[in-house]
Amino acid sequence: MAGRLEMFRARKEAYGQYDYPHLAHHTRKLIEAGIYDKQLLEPFTDDQLEELNAYVRSDRDMNFHYAGSMQMTTKYLIKNRVTGRIYDAPQHAAMLIGMAVLPTRYQGDDLIQQVKDFYDVVSTFEGSLPTPIWGGVRTPLRQFSSCVVVEAGDSLAEINAACDVASLYGAARAGLGGNLGMIRAEGSEVRGGLAYHTGVVPFAKKFEASVKACSQGGIRGASATMFWPIWHLEFENLVVLKNNKGLELNRVRRMDHCFQINGYLWQRLQNGEQITLFSPHEVPGLYDAFFADTAQWIKLYENAEKSTTIRKKTMSAVEVFTQLLLERTETSRLYLMNVDHCNTHSSFLPEIAPIRQSNLCVEITLPTKPLLTVDDPNGEVSLCTLAGVNMGKITSLAQLRRVVRVLVNFLDALLDYQDYVVPAARNATKKYRPLGIGITNFANWLAKNNARYSDGSGNNITHAFMEAFQYYLIEASVDLARRFGVAPGFHATKYSRGLMPIDHYKKAVDELHDEPPAHGLGNPSSQRPALWYA
Repeated sequence: MAGRLEMFRARKEAYGQYDYPHLAHHTRKLIEAGIYDKQLLEPFTDDQLEELNAYVRSDRDMNFHYAGSMQMTTKYLIKNRVTGRIYDAPQHAAMLIGMAVLPTRYQGDDLIQQVKDFYDVVSTFEGSLPTPIWGGVRTPLRQFSSCVVVEAGDSLAEINAACDVASLYGAARAGLGGNLGMIRAEGSEVRGGLAYHTGVVPFAKKFEASVKACSQGGIRGASATMFWPIWHLEFENLVVLKNNKGLELNRVRRMDHCFQINGYLWQRLQNGEQITLFSPHEVPGLYDAFFADTAQWIKLYENAEKSTTIRKKTMSAVEVFTQLLLERTETSRLYLMNVDHCNTHSSFLPEIAPIRQSNLCVEITLPTKPLLTVDDPNGEVSLCTLAGVNMGKITSLAQLRRVVRVLVNFLDALLDYQDYVVPAARNATKKYRPLGIGITNFANWLAKNNARYSDGSGNNITHAFMEAFQYYLIEASVDLARRFGVAPGFHATKYSRGLMPIDHYKKAVDELHDEPPAHGLGNPSSQRPALWYA
């Protein structure tokens, strides 16, 4: 009841009445007011607009519970973020999102059917959309990617460019992953010793200030996770950045932090050995090899340990990991990234497009390259554009396949519809066309299938669902490639060599379920997006 009352309140505020007005009439009103994108209705004839208006199901608003209705009215509906005035309601929003994006790819009757299919998936909660899409599509600001990953190099220009990108995308509703791990340690020579380097912490604080100076369109504050190699010479300064002790001068508490590790360093911990810390720039090739070639990294690392001319610090591996886990326990916001594992199991070939960081939530693997300025087209700022399948609504594999196809088609079209804050983001996105399709409501799905998290009863059915989920995502991508062409960066993916996740996943997973994996698609020779599920 409370949810329904909130929906009626939103309608009354947006429309001045409890019923939905004509879709096209209200949309034109908001276009004239500068609230909606002026091109929103241009691809449609009057007859098509009448057909889509008749397809709006206002009764679906009654399916919102109170929490969902409040999420809609506070975050997702278009509103004046200063006065709080709401301008639309959920059913119009769901229809207009599809109407805005899908004309970039489809026309005529195919377009109308695609819009209807998308509307049904979203308005019946079969699929979910992230905040940038709900709160942004249909407005003039066309930036809808949820995740942005940007890497700073070691030069002042590269660091400043990364900070500028963080500020611009933070203001454009994106969560950020910032890799500052290449920056040299405090006390390093600058310009051959003419200057003394201030170290990583001041630049981490600069990145923090760039992120926190902006809000995400008034919807929420901008946020970021910073990434550091655990073997950085300033490890002891970095590991306490989120700690409540110490001065504001040497803390970066409003960011989250992730430390990057590989199996070789874990092995040193298990053996009770030492870990040696270096400034990345003082061991040529060490930082790049850390991600692209573990064998080469081990060789460079061990040679640097033996060198008598390279600045270093040696610590007990137990001490390093104890500090790391202590800070993780105390702050709950310090993460770990196994970089060799990420590169082994990501969609990309590490020798061509190594994974050097992740995003705010530490869940995606996309390649990056530092840029010299925000206009530098040679850098790579990767974006991940998201949607989700609501497992609680899925009752058959046929339904799952339909929902997956709708979401993949929509997101792939969105990549061409949206604008890009910097050329490096546009180029990387058009090169790889990465999509992040996930799941929601897993606990509800388990309960409906009389299974639990805790006792292993859900392992086999979850495995079967996820195998089908992945299959349908790859199938949808292959179909897109047949219709619209292969992503230009497809050669940088494992898929281009006939390798699917089933060929390089961690085999220990097989111990958690009974059913052996099997190839379904064979080895597809071409797909469109470079990433299908997250």
